[in-house]
Amino acid sequence: MGFLTSMDLAIAIIFSSQTIVGILGNCSLLFHYLFHYHTEGRLRPTDLILKQLTIANSLSMLSKGVPHTLNAFGLEYFFHKLGCRLLLYVQRVGRGVSISSICLLSVFQTIMISPMNSWWKDLKVKAPKYVGFSITLCWITHIMVNFIIPVYGLYVSEKQSSKNITKKRDYGYCSISDPETITGPLFVVLIIFPEVSLSGLMIWASGSMVFILNKHKQRIQHIHSTVSPRSSAESRAIQSTLVLVSTFVSFYFLSSIFHVGIALIYNPTRWLVNTSALTSMCFPTFSPFLIMTRDSTVPRLCFPHIRNTKSPNLTKKCKVCVFAQNSVFYFPKT
Repeated sequence: MGFLTSMDLAIAIIFSSQTIVGILGNCSLLFHYLFHYHTEGRLRPTDLILKQLTIANSLSMLSKGVPHTLNAFGLEYFFHKLGCRLLLYVQRVGRGVSISSICLLSVFQTIMISPMNSWWKDLKVKAPKYVGFSITLCWITHIMVNFIIPVYGLYVSEKQSSKNITKKRDYGYCSISDPETITGPLFVVLIIFPEVSLSGLMIWASGSMVFILNKHKQRIQHIHSTVSPRSSAESRAIQSTLVLVSTFVSFYFLSSIFHVGIALIYNPTRWLVNTSALTSMCFPTFSPFLIMTRDSTVPRLCFPHIRNTKSPNLTKKCKVCVFAQNSVFYFPKT
């Protein structure tokens, strides 16, 4: 452990602050959903998806935030080769499940708010039943796919090491053979292409949701004029969805730029490595607070009587009632 300069100390403080805030935020939100399930006896499909998102974010923060924080404080190479591969494996699983969860949330909400005469009508009834299966499939897929990469990379690196042509990747807290350079096209097909496809799908789903809700707003504008003088529930729902998705896409885009830069540069600077790590942890850090500030179940848990004071006029007349603070759509029984 060497002497820390003022710049190193500043980076260490930023890493530690981001890690602590992110872990506390995700753990608090996860506890909220567990408490909600204990008191209510059930979770809405969207709550199940968001719960998986918090678990994936927690994995990312623990596997990336903690090692980078320790390294920023001067600890170097405290993970051996096997521990380093395991750490990178957990990071990729957490990142993959996080992307899949946001995409699943966007697509699910688009299906549920679509009109009954749309081509989504058959899925509106079936979609909530398949949320649990979809979440399980996401975890299994990312666990298996991300297991193939290090195993294949280990096999190839052992062959290349005998010829002394293996490229090392220095993470600060550990150093191993570069898995992305070794696996090459396999990494692109199994990791990069699915991530880009899922990002495009969630953008399309969010755009479709905005279009559907704007049309719905025009039809029932007279109802909401008696409920909210400032803004309709649909407008707030649009904002909730767009904030979450746009935040993810923005940080994912920035993270990808730095990640590509590190992959292309043979010996990247420590500043580039630290900046890439900070940007990749931004969404897991801020997303739980975005969800909590817009999640209507938080005040309903703290103030149960609020549930009994809903506007009966809105409940009777609306076919689609949107809880504004978390963009989770509720369909009352007719």
